[in-house]
Amino acid sequence: MKWVWLGLHVFLIVLGTAITREIAKRVLNRVANKVGETQTLWDDALFRAANKPLGWAIWIVGLSFAANRIYFDTFTQVTAHSIFAHVGTFRAAAIVAFVAWFASRFVKEFQQIVVEPRRDGTESRWDPATAGAVSKVLRASIAISAALMVMQAFGLPIQGVLAFGGIGGIAIGFAAKDLLANFFGALMLFIDKPFAVGDWIRSPDREIEGTVEEIGWRITRIRTFDQRPLYIPNAVFASLSVENPQRMRNRRIYETFGIRYEDISTAKKVIDDVRDMLKTHPAIDSSRTLMVNLVSYGDFSVNFFVYTFTKTTVWTEFHEIKEEILLLIADIVHKHGADFAFPTQTLHVENEINPES
Repeated sequence: MKWVWLGLHVFLIVLGTAITREIAKRVLNRVANKVGETQTLWDDALFRAANKPLGWAIWIVGLSFAANRIYFDTFTQVTAHSIFAHVGTFRAAAIVAFVAWFASRFVKEFQQIVVEPRRDGTESRWDPATAGAVSKVLRASIAISAALMVMQAFGLPIQGVLAFGGIGGIAIGFAAKDLLANFFGALMLFIDKPFAVGDWIRSPDREIEGTVEEIGWRITRIRTFDQRPLYIPNAVFASLSVENPQRMRNRRIYETFGIRYEDISTAKKVIDDVRDMLKTHPAIDSSRTLMVNLVSYGDFSVNFFVYTFTKTTVWTEFHEIKEEILLLIADIVHKHGADFAFPTQTLHVENEINPES
């Protein structure tokens, strides 16, 4: 009869655990659907992260209570070395592991959410590289903390581990100073954000130019314009000047032209018409500096220059606009009967006759 009651108690505990798990699952799903309609981000990540760890935690707690019931009713004479004598310890360690699992999932879910466009259509302020770096650091911290807590739950001394970690950290620091330099270089890239994945960058100090594909903890990968991968240690960026054309507000058109000396009478009209054309052109940013002026008398031409900025910063669009501007300038020059100068030489021959000839 004792075994029947014991089996019934264990069955009821397992059944109650299963019912509790199902209720928790339904409640979480319903609440997750509700919070999914809000503008806040953290609550979405919270309920997505909680589903699996909470379910497993409920099962572990329920089964551990069932194991305790079996132990106290049947194995009261079993020594302390029996696995049933450590059910509480295993349960505590499992709870720590599930909390760490939940925290790690929350960080990862939040990382994915913050890099996505917002519900109102605006772009996220977080770039994927920075969000990924912060996520990795937080998840590593969670894993280390959980491991130390589990060791403490099993009665293992963690003071020695911490002391060994301090001494070992010094030794590793000397042995891997380049690796640490690259790590802190990556950290500075994530904090200062001189560029992000997808940016076109170049350095006037070295032959570095291309599109950033990945910012890792040790190296940054750049794809050059001839499609070669370029791997740069992150420590290099601490002493390297980097230009980021991707963040330009405008692109500049700066060209010099020369017309023939015989067309100098039309120079003023040509300059005025070119200036008016640029001021009214839809692709030119008239709020920026705009200059069209005669600058010099050359060896074979009267020179003037055009200095203006386009609204677009896209490389291909800029060249299309620049091409259109240059052709319009040519039309204006020809409209006034003038033409562009090219190098010429004039030979003056003295018109004298030798009397002895």
